[in-house]
Amino acid sequence: MALPWFAEEARLYSKHDLDFQLVYIASSGIVTAAMSGGNGSVAMAGGEGPIRAYLSGNTDFVFIGSVKNVLTHSLMGKPEIKRPEDLKGKRIGVGRIGGNSHYFTMYGMRQKGLDPLKDANLIQTGGAPETYLALSTGAVDAASLTTPQDTRAAFQGFNYVIDGRELRPSYVATGFVTLRSVIAKRPKVVSQFMHVMAESLKLMINDRELAFRVISKKIGLTDRKVFDAAYTAELKVLEPRLEIRPGAIQANLNEIARTDPRAKQVKAEQLIDRRFLEEMEKDGTFERLGLK
Repeated sequence: MALPWFAEEARLYSKHDLDFQLVYIASSGIVTAAMSGGNGSVAMAGGEGPIRAYLSGNTDFVFIGSVKNVLTHSLMGKPEIKRPEDLKGKRIGVGRIGGNSHYFTMYGMRQKGLDPLKDANLIQTGGAPETYLALSTGAVDAASLTTPQDTRAAFQGFNYVIDGRELRPSYVATGFVTLRSVIAKRPKVVSQFMHVMAESLKLMINDRELAFRVISKKIGLTDRKVFDAAYTAELKVLEPRLEIRPGAIQANLNEIARTDPRAKQVKAEQLIDRRFLEEMEKDGTFERLGLK
């Protein structure tokens, strides 16, 4: 979720004649509800919230790009929890039900032969900082964390019980989502926003010191060793041209189809509008920024 923060720090919004308020919301489901109520025009969010809204009839939602099309969460556990089977009967922090961390917990446990609904007690812990805090204070025995919180936990002695760096499931982890009605009314604004995000991505990739300053300010991560390890790992999974992958959306649809048969009737392409990515390809934005 760092790109909008980078843009704010570098004053890119004013450079592109944009003026809007950034609001951090911890779950894609809550983001979706806010946008449905008219409280937001564009967001960076995990795929499940917007996709579920689409399946429920709000086909106004559409993905226009993505920063990450794989999940990089891991299940981190107390020192005595070393193997996936050690998770049985334990309290696992999952952020919010329906969010990325919840999805990874379900996926990861199934991959290791566990039933997440029977073998563990899944607890909603809020956003990523709150989930890390729940683990570090002992409120939960394990937690689904992503960069940099998983790295932070590892440096404090917590174990990678199910290592997402190895699994890397396809999934819309951090997508750009907006409303078709917003595109129809304000296409230039949405275009400007995506150009800002491309420029922000360049800064994130090329300016490690800026990255450290932004992350330190926003989430209170001041340990440079933790940051450097997390930053290096994160760069490996970013979409260099903000591409939204149909396969990532399909993975979301497949998971939702376990409990909602409507997901089987929708094709990933119905949820994608690439016009702004195509625009940046044609106008040379990606090439000018060195994004390959």
